[in-house]
Formats: sequence, structure tokens, C-alpha cells
Amino acid sequence: MDSLIGLVNRIQRACTVLGDHGGDSALPTLWEALPSVAVVGGQSSGKSSVLESIVGRDFLPRGSGIVTRRPLVLQLHKTEDGVQEHAEFLHLPRKRFTDFSKVRVEIEEETDRLTGKSKQISHVPIHLSIYSPNVVNLTLIDLPGLTKVAIEGQPESIVQEIENMIYSYIEKPNCLILAITPANQDIATSDAIKVARQVDPTGERTFGVLTKLDLMDKGTNALDVLEDRSYRLRNPWVGVVNRSQADINRNIDMLAARQRECEFFATSPDYSHLASKMGSEYLARLLSKHLESVIRAQIPGIASLITRSIDELEAEMAHLGRPVAVDVGAQLYTILELCRAFERVFKEHLDGGRPGGNRIHIVFDYQLPAALRKLPLDRHLSLQNVKRVISEADGYQPHLIAPEQGYRRLLESSVNYFKGPAQASVDAVHFILKELVRKSIGETEELRRFPTLQAEIAAASNEALERFREDSKKTTLRMVEMESSYLTVEFFRKLPQEVEKGGNPTSQSADRYSDGHFQRIGSNVLSYIGMVSETLRNTIPKAVVHCQVRESKRTLLDHFYVQLGKKEGRQLAQLLDEDYTLTERRKLCAKRLQLYRSARDEIDAVCWSG
Repeated sequence: MDSLIGLVNRIQRACTVLGDHGGDSALPTLWEALPSVAVVGGQSSGKSSVLESIVGRDFLPRGSGIVTRRPLVLQLHKTEDGVQEHAEFLHLPRKRFTDFSKVRVEIEEETDRLTGKSKQISHVPIHLSIYSPNVVNLTLIDLPGLTKVAIEGQPESIVQEIENMIYSYIEKPNCLILAITPANQDIATSDAIKVARQVDPTGERTFGVLTKLDLMDKGTNALDVLEDRSYRLRNPWVGVVNRSQADINRNIDMLAARQRECEFFATSPDYSHLASKMGSEYLARLLSKHLESVIRAQIPGIASLITRSIDELEAEMAHLGRPVAVDVGAQLYTILELCRAFERVFKEHLDGGRPGGNRIHIVFDYQLPAALRKLPLDRHLSLQNVKRVISEADGYQPHLIAPEQGYRRLLESSVNYFKGPAQASVDAVHFILKELVRKSIGETEELRRFPTLQAEIAAASNEALERFREDSKKTTLRMVEMESSYLTVEFFRKLPQEVEKGGNPTSQSADRYSDGHFQRIGSNVLSYIGMVSETLRNTIPKAVVHCQVRESKRTLLDHFYVQLGKKEGRQLAQLLDEDYTLTERRKLCAKRLQLYRSARDEIDAVCWSG
């Protein structure tokens, strides 16, 4: 029995240390799945005295009014005989208390630390573990006493706040309810029974405890309650006799008080027939035995929860990645692996495995042709402008047959218009590649841990893309300039022959300075420029892909790799300086995983041995 309850105590304590009371997981926490016992009762009902009797030590604060102002999670750990009794607080993990009067002082001071000297309450629990050979393995939660009115120094809402706090514990189906009621009070008005009935109407989880049996009026007794005639519960009622205030003032120790309690029931004419099932020691054994049976019944569900939680934590650990290595060689290898992971994602965007690369095709197939169509060639080759250019090209001596210099000037100036669309195509692809770099960094799961390395990769990638853009601009502009540097003569050689076939060349030369003549020149230049446009429409995309897209796939981080090889260990460590929150999350996840694995192994061991 002790092995099962002791196991639950150890798991609950470990959960508390790790703060495993909830989180992002959709699964209930291990703490919530483990049974516990909540102690409820009205103020001055003897609740604290019952707890001290179970422990066998005088350690709880006392006084009038509301004394318990924070939940006290009390874990009892049974030790071997001869081991010195001691207490430990979760907020003072390396300090042992062997003087239990100092435990009381620490509870008071820790309560005041959150609530001040006022009569306010706090939902934040105090966690206390007591190790003793005189206790049974048990977890008890001492809650503030129920009250009906607020006293001076308390807000009017204190009554509801206390009830809400108590309900937050006892409404959980794994929580047993220890309902403390004074025997000299009508059971129908019991605060503890009232709240217990709200969440446990059938009484399956409720244990009724009657205190102050020795203070009842002469000639009266509580047999109707203790023998289940007055208010029936599924579990037996237990009567206890605590130390009186006079006993406390005389420093009567708990062991002597227990002995006097046993004598009271053994010699009482009303309760002697129930003596074997009365008293604090019996109550502790009853709770422990019932808790053991509850735990044993719930072990399959707890084991299933632990298995699912382990799977979830292992998946999270895989998502968070391994801890950063401290060895320089390992750090360099890690950085290179992360860079390669980024490059794989980037290439997938370009090659079609991920969206984004198709936008480059849109630039070539839609934006570039549209820009070429919008060139102001009609205005540039208007009759008036053609006349002006031809006239300026002739100078003081008009042309004799064909205005060749005028033709060349018109052609060169027309071809220059293609520089704009060429540069626009380069810039459009550049911005697409920059956006794909940004997306690829964000989509590289392994990189998310390292914001510094993300920034370095982004800077190195953008620097490389700028170099590629400059090279692409030079190449595309050179292609445009090539079109104006050497004209396709064959195109113009065909023009006079077509004229001769169509009519009398003599009459054509007579109209050399007519509007029709200049219109034909403009038409011829426009036809030639149309041919150039088709050529550049096909060659500009090739140049852009060659200089920018191809190079970004092949050499995007080459310069970064060279610089990486020159960095010292301290600089490499800075690149792998991951987000602090992720580091802490991994540590906590690892601790929780260790806790759950240990719990699984211990449960398996207990089940096989039992």
C-alpha cells in the first residue's frame, strides 16, 4: 500500500517542482490525474487540529478568525524507524526543519509574503513535505476555512472567494473530500457538508469527520451521525478528539494527546463500541487505505496518460532540436547543416516544390511583354519627329538617296527604350528572390532556434543577390546596346528591292522629301524595332535567369561559407545563440520527460511487484 501512495507522493512533488499543473498540452496534467485529499470545514471547526493529529506534530498557525489564508499542500512521507523527523518547503528546497515550531513561523511568514498582514487570501499554495516514521504516505490539502461574513480588514467578496477556491479543488473527480464538522453543531448546518454535497451528491468521495465530541453537552452524543442515521455517506464517519486550548497552552505533545483520545473512546459509554473505528490514527489509516484503492483502480488510466504525455513531449523535444554543442568543430558542422537546410528550402521554392518560383515566370511571360508593348515608339517615330531627326542627321548637306545617318539615329534612339524594361525585369526578379530568401528562412524549422544565424544568413543572401543583380543589369543592358551597335543589314537591303517591285523608283526619289517618304522611314524603323523587341523578349529572360536565378541556386552562400571558415569559436557560438525562451523550454521539456519516464517505470515496477 505504502509503495503506491508513496509513488504518487513522489510524482506529485516532482510535478510541483516542475510547475507541471497545466500548459499548452491538450492532455490533462499528471498532477490533475493523481488522487489527493482536500480538507474543508468552517472556521474554528478543528480542521487544523485534525491535520496535526494525523501528522503527530504541532506545526500549523493558530488564532481567531481566518488563519489559513493560502492553500497548504501537505505531503506526508513515511520513513524508516530511526530517521529524524523533518520538514521541507518547496520554496526553500535546501533547508530542513527539525524544529516544527519554526515550520509554523515559516508558514505564517510565507503567507504574509503574498497577502501581507491583512486578512486577504491567496490562491497560490504553499507546498510542505513532512518525513516521519509516525505518518502514513498521504497528500492532504488544507484549505481556508469557510465563513459566512467578512470581518474587519476583509473585502465583502471574501466569502465567495473562499468558496470558489475550495470548489476549484474539490470539484475534480480525483479529489477526496475530508469534511470537518464540529459535533456540537447541527449537521444540517455544516458548511463542510454543504460544499461537499454540491460536487459529490452521492457521497462517494466524501469522508465525514466529527470534531469536539468531548465538548458536547452532557446527556447528548453524536451517534446518529457516526452510525449513518442522520446523514449517510458512502464512507464511514469518523469521530476525533483534539487537544483543547488548555492542552495547547500546557504544551501537551501530540503523542500524549493521541493516547488521551484513544482512552476517551475506549472508556466512553456512548462510543466505546465504536472505539476501534474512531480517532485520528484510524482516520489516517482509513484515508490511506481508501487512497490506495483509488490509486490502484486508476493506474491503467494514469499509465495511459503518462504514455501519451511521453509521446507528446518526445515530439516537442524533436521539434525544439538538440542542445547546442560546445565543441568548435561541432558548432561549425551545425551551422553548415543549418545553412544547407535553408538552401534546400530556397531551391524548392525556385524549382516548384514550394510556391513562389512561379512569380519569376510571370515577370517574363506577362510583365516584360506588357512593358515592351507600352514603349512610346509611336510617339518617337511620329512624322514630325522623324523629319526632325532626319534633318538634323543631314546637317547642311541633304542626303542624296537614302538618309542612312537619320536611319541609324532613329534606330539607336529607339533601341535605347528597351533599357527600361530590361532593368525592370532584373529588379522584379531581384525582389522576388529576396522575398523567397525571407520566406525560406522562416520556413526552415531548424533555423527558428537561432535568430542571430537567421540574420546573418539573410544579410549574406541579400548581399549575394545584390551582386547577382548588378551582374544581371550589366548583361541585359549590354544585350540592348549590342542591338544598336550592329544593325541587321539584311533587313534594310530588302527594302529597295521591294520598292522596285512595287513601282517606279524615279517617282519615289522625286517624293524624297514628301510626308509619305518620311512615313515610310518611320514604318521601316518600327518594323525593325519590332524584330529587335521579339529578340530581346526571348534573350532578356535568359540573361536574368543565368545571372540571378541560376547563380542564387548555385552560389548564394558561397561568400558566407568563406567568411565562416575564418571565424573563431566565440563568434561561432554567437551565431548559435538561440532564443533564451527556447533554451528554457527545452530544459523544462527534458525535465518533464524525465519525470514522466521515471513515473512510468515506477508504476510498472509497483504493478509487477503487486
